[in-house]
Formats: sequence, structure tokens, C-alpha cells
Amino acid sequence: MKDHPPAPGIPVSDRMTAELIAPHAAMPHDASSVPIFQTSSFLFDRYEDMAAVFAGESERYIYTRGNNPTVAELENLIARMEGVEAARGFASGMAAIAAAVIPFVQAGDRVVAVENLYSDAFRLFECVLKKFGVTTEYVDGTDTEAVVAALPGAKLVYLESPTSWSFTTQDLRAIGAAAREQGVISVIDNSWATPLFQRPAEFGIDLIVHAASKYLAGHSDTIAGLVAGPKHLIDRINHDSYHYLGGKMSPFDAWLVLRGMRTLHLRMARHMQNGLALGRALSANASVTRVRHPAFEANPGNACLSGYGGLFAFDLDESVDIPRFTNALKVVKIGVSWGGPESLVIPAQAALGLSGAANVFQRFGTPAGSVRLAAGLECGETLVDDVLNAIEEARK
Repeated sequence: MKDHPPAPGIPVSDRMTAELIAPHAAMPHDASSVPIFQTSSFLFDRYEDMAAVFAGESERYIYTRGNNPTVAELENLIARMEGVEAARGFASGMAAIAAAVIPFVQAGDRVVAVENLYSDAFRLFECVLKKFGVTTEYVDGTDTEAVVAALPGAKLVYLESPTSWSFTTQDLRAIGAAAREQGVISVIDNSWATPLFQRPAEFGIDLIVHAASKYLAGHSDTIAGLVAGPKHLIDRINHDSYHYLGGKMSPFDAWLVLRGMRTLHLRMARHMQNGLALGRALSANASVTRVRHPAFEANPGNACLSGYGGLFAFDLDESVDIPRFTNALKVVKIGVSWGGPESLVIPAQAALGLSGAANVFQRFGTPAGSVRLAAGLECGETLVDDVLNAIEEARK
């Protein structure tokens, strides 16, 4: 068995832990949990009160598609955790990705994106933006010089660190500095690491996207997204897309994410622990040709991480029948998404039935024997036994 780097410590300061656990705003009736303001409209006692809001002289709430107190509490929390000025909540992670890109590009512009990006982000670039004259250049994110060389003349650079399925990382400090020098807006999907394990703004990245459905919410019961960054860029999103496209986070979904984030520091420690245990066991298995996890492969952005999410992939050789392996799993369930309490697996062979995933796999060369595994919160030894037993049962 190869020697692998030890798990990093859990970099949660007392201040950040307190931010997660306690509500920030003054809660009505001294409530220990943020109330759900499940309302469409907010009413005014006088004409002058409404006129003041419309004139921009008051910050009172008007309509939940614009602003809502429960959603605002979550937006303020993620902004504080990421160390930025502002944030905006959306109805899904994909709505957040679209909002972080669309306001900043127009016909004739070029986007630089890392390879092996999330399949629906790839489809946004290829199926939507391309129709409106925006081109995308895909670059190997592990080649920092190539990413930096592609930036001159681009309008935006889109990062995922680590990337989907391949789980390779990027040197955020070098790319962020080069992007600012070139006047290129930088956007990163930080869903995998969360602000506990990676704070991209500290490395010069402009906008930070979260699929809040994943680790932030953590209970497989909501769909939500967030974008965080400097106020002038969030204001641009508000002005140029947020109010028009309608992908607004609901108060109840915001409450579910807030509830989940109160245990984020505890859950991420277990996700990391289980992911590393599985990675070590798989790296020692004769039928596994590669473990795609930042802890087990050297990549330029690994130094930006202070911890690991539990999602990774591994490649099985031809001695293993993939459908039999999948069906032999007893504790690990079969399903899409990740970040909840349950461990989930999805093989690349099955995902080829999804047109978006198929396009990404074919474009960037994902092996047919690759399997994505989301390590949940179960007993680590039980998960390791389940996966290794399934491999053994599936040998041809």
C-alpha cells in the first residue's frame, strides 16, 4: 500500500463554529432557530413607507422574489463564512452557476473553463451561451501555465476545484492573481470543499458558487444554490439577472440549509474521515487502477485545501463487471447527488445515459470503468467492507 498524506486537521476556528451554530440576526421572541418567513408579500402601513422603499430610501422587505428575512440570514451567513461582502440565494446550484456567469458575458466574449467540469455547467456553456455568441475554451486545470496563458482577452474564467469526476485541483492563487491582472472575472464552484476547507476569496477568486443542496444543507431534503462575492459583483447579478430569471430561493429551503449548516463542521469531519478510509482501501485493491481524490494524487491546487469532502471517484479494471459491482453493494446506495448522510454510488457507464454527462465524459475522456462514490456518515469500516466485498463479488 502506498503512503498517502495524512488527513489535515479540521480548520474550524471558534469564531466560525459560533457562526454556524448560533443565529446571527436578532430573532423574534428570542428564538433559537431562524424563523421561516413563509410569505409572498410584506405589507405597509402608509403610502410614504412604500414610496420610500421604491425610491431606494428604505431597505424594508417588499416581495419574497426579491428579498426575504429567512433567505437573507442564509446569504449573510455564507458571505461571512467565505470572507466576502455579500451573497445571493437561488433555487438551485445550477441557477446560482447561471447567475454567476450570464450577467458578465455578451455576444463575442470568450470564457475560459477547466476541463471535467459539472455536466450541466458544460451544457450551459455549450447549449445556451454558444447560441448567443459566447464561446468557451476548455483548459486542463492542472496545467496552471495553460490556464494563465488562455486568460488574455477572455471575459470570465470558470473553475471547479476539485473538478467533477476527475477531482483534480487548480492553483487558485496563481489563477486568481492572473485573472485580476488581465481584468478577467473569476468564478469557482466551491461546493465540494465548503468554506470550512477552502476559502477561494483568500486566493483572489471573485465569485464563489455553492450547490447548497449538497454539504451545506446536508440532509438530502432540499435544492438550493448560493453565489458569494464582492458587493459590486453581487449588485451586478441582482441588477442584470436575479430579478428577471426568477430562480429565487424559497424561505423554507433557506431554513433547511440554515438548519443543516449548524452541524456542518461535525458532518464534514465524518465525510472526510470516511472518504479517506475508502480511498486508502481502494488504493490497495488490485482491481482499482486509480483513486481520483486530492489526498491520493498530486495536483497544483491541493495546497489551497485544508480538508477534504467525501466525494471522489475510482477506476476499476476490466476484471470487474460494473453492473454486478453496483448491484452487490448493500450499505452504499445507488443514486445521483451527494452531500447527504447516505453513501451513494454512480458508475460512469450508467451516467452515459445522461446526455450532459455523456458529452463531458466523451469530451474529456472519463474512463468507462470510473465510479463516483459519495462517502456518507455511516460507520467507515462498514463502508469499506461493503465496497471491497462488492468488488470481489463482481470479478469476472
